[in-house]
Amino acid sequence: MCADFHYDPPTEPWLTILHQDRDLVVIDKPSGLLSVPGRVHRDSALSRIEDKITHAYAVHRLDMDTSGLLIVATRRSAERALKQQFRERLIDKRYVAVVWGLVADDSGEIDLPLRRVPGQPPVSVVDHAVGRQALTRFSVVARAKDRTMLRLSPMTGRSHQLRVHLAALGHPIVGDRFYGGSTPSESRLHLHATRIGFSHPYSGAPLCIESTAPFGVYPDRE
Repeated sequence: MCADFHYDPPTEPWLTILHQDRDLVVIDKPSGLLSVPGRVHRDSALSRIEDKITHAYAVHRLDMDTSGLLIVATRRSAERALKQQFRERLIDKRYVAVVWGLVADDSGEIDLPLRRVPGQPPVSVVDHAVGRQALTRFSVVARAKDRTMLRLSPMTGRSHQLRVHLAALGHPIVGDRFYGGSTPSESRLHLHATRIGFSHPYSGAPLCIESTAPFGVYPDRE
């Protein structure tokens, strides 16, 4: 992160656990909290879980600005099994976002290759020459005034995929400080991981956790 990066993560509630068993926990991460410790800042979703449970192993991440569902393994065997599911794209991940403008199509796909920008982590850009394949499916939940609420399903897991894809569509996410969606009155990113489905790493049973987004399409109702 940049040297002048100011990190002031939310502290209330300190940790919201939605599911816990001997192999894993699923938390509802707030916007503004790192998923794992950074080079300078230890406070993160992972460290808060470690302080409560002792053993915690990251299996995936949400970027700092994104809120919502995050899986953390609490045993090494669970970590290996869950990471394999992510590698094989067996995890059902769904998000909701509020974007600027009125999206014309009720549903569709964004199929644009992405690459990371050297020296500017975690920024990514569309690059048709050397970018890696990235696919996002979307459907409209609601339209109001100058905003649209979307349901999003990333079929790949590129860095900032949803944020770059929506900005490329001409509809940056409200509050997106990297891709043109931030305004003085809208500083938080309106992107929330609302559903995650996977096979339990021990039993193999299907597990689906859901979370409600802490924002809406109507500014006067947030």
